[in-house]
Amino acid sequence: MNTEKRKSMKDKLPPEALEHMKAARAEMRKSMETILPPGFLEHRRAARKEALLAFRSLIDAAIKKTEEKSS
Repeated sequence: MNTEKRKSMKDKLPPEALEHMKAARAEMRKSMETILPPGFLEHRRAARKEALLAFRSLIDAAIKKTEEKSS
C-alpha cells in the first residue's frame, strides 16, 4: 500500500478504530512469538539483514558500472 493510500485511510478511519487496529497488531505479534521456537525472530532478523546487505551490494555494483560507462 503506498503512502498516499495509507494517509487517506487514516483520514477516513476514526482515531479509536486506528488504536484498536494498532493494539490488535501488537497482540497478534505477541501471540506469534509464543508459537515460534526460541531464537526464530533473532534468526529471521539476521537473515533479513543479510538479504538487505546483498541488495546493497547489487545496487553498489550497478552504480559502479554506471559510473564506469559514463567515464
